[in-house]
Amino acid sequence: MYLTLASVAQKAIAFVYFALIARAFGTSDTGAYFVALALVTVIAVFDDMGMTPVLIREVAKAPERALHWVRTMIGIKVITIPVTVLIAWFLPQFMGYDLELIWLVRLAILVMLADTLSLSFYGVLRGLHTLKYESVGIFFGQMITAAVGLTLIFTGQATLLLLVLALVLGSTWNLFFSAWQVIRRLGWTVIIPTYADGWKPLKLAFAFFLAAAFVKVYSFTDSLLLERLIGTDEAGIYAVAYKLTYAFQFLPLAFVGALYPTLSAQANDKERLKKTLMQSFWYLSVLVVPIVLGIWSLSEEIVVAFYGIEFAMSAVALQILIFALIFIFLDFPIGSLLNATNRQATKTAIMGVTMIINVVANILLIPTYGAVGASIAGLISFIFLFAAGWFFATRVLPLRLMDLAKTTWGIWLSGLVMTAVVLATKSSIHFLLAIALGAVVYIVGLFLTRAVTGDQLKSIKKLLV
Repeated sequence: MYLTLASVAQKAIAFVYFALIARAFGTSDTGAYFVALALVTVIAVFDDMGMTPVLIREVAKAPERALHWVRTMIGIKVITIPVTVLIAWFLPQFMGYDLELIWLVRLAILVMLADTLSLSFYGVLRGLHTLKYESVGIFFGQMITAAVGLTLIFTGQATLLLLVLALVLGSTWNLFFSAWQVIRRLGWTVIIPTYADGWKPLKLAFAFFLAAAFVKVYSFTDSLLLERLIGTDEAGIYAVAYKLTYAFQFLPLAFVGALYPTLSAQANDKERLKKTLMQSFWYLSVLVVPIVLGIWSLSEEIVVAFYGIEFAMSAVALQILIFALIFIFLDFPIGSLLNATNRQATKTAIMGVTMIINVVANILLIPTYGAVGASIAGLISFIFLFAAGWFFATRVLPLRLMDLAKTTWGIWLSGLVMTAVVLATKSSIHFLLAIALGAVVYIVGLFLTRAVTGDQLKSIKKLLV
């Protein structure tokens, strides 16, 4: 609960903060800011090498060995961090970035370093089942970044370099806070690296590393290619569509955190497993359908209201990319199913192919269609991700698309009626009132079509609790 609430608050603050940055700096500078952070985010995968998921798992299994695993993690990062710093320092120059963007990336290295270490320290706390401290860290880290950044913007002192420095301050808070919480529990010896297990930890982490690398590449390749092939203006236009679409990913993440143990416990009972999976599809569809159709209906109004008229062109890219959210949401339960039934390698392979499709599609579409092309590439990629996951899920359970249709038809009908009402009224009322009206129509529709019943609500509550 703590982590979910903190995630919601953090996402809300981050959304408002980025919107104000976009309004203050315009498409080109916003694009440069986004590209710099995207590049270091991709490189940061090589800092962690997939160790954090291993850390969480091993500490949860044997809390008495937490100190050993933290020291092992530190030992690995003593080696990986200098390598990634060198890559991040020289890669922008090699890629032909302009001087400002080069130094944005180089300053963002500090964010990368702080985040990779705090991620692992929070991983220890997760393994020890003390999530509230991660919640505090995430929330206050974002607050510090936003407070410093907004002060700079409102006083007219803001530059892109100073805004990245604001991120550094928030990340530094997270690093020291997370490290202190671990040191309190395990002692100062946690900072002493150990190599007692040799290469074994990296072997354990390899599958996690590959999965993380694939996700980061297909999540940020579009922005990096936009900047290279067209320029920062187009990257800025796409950044708005990207931010609005992916802002909602915390919803399935919070749900799947509770779902995975349930699926693991039911792994040998296919009937119960299928029932739980279909309940998951129902629950996530109830959430994602109004989000997708609502944003599609009001894309221009939302973009202009939050980001300004300069970003109006982002609305078309958003109308396309937002539909990817459907497949992102529905893929989460499938991924949990494959992992719970020991098919992690299959899931990793799907992610790898998705990455290739995404990169190729972006290269083909961006030169002609710009940000819209990147959105199409993203949508194609996530359709494949879901379709491939569904194919392999049918090898585990007797799943049919008709089952999914029967489970969600009332949700989609309610969503389509909501969309019709919003489209019919948005020109005559404020878009916020259109959203409120649409929400009422959608909720009434759910009950009229019996897409939502008391038994379903009870089953989901039981699953989450």
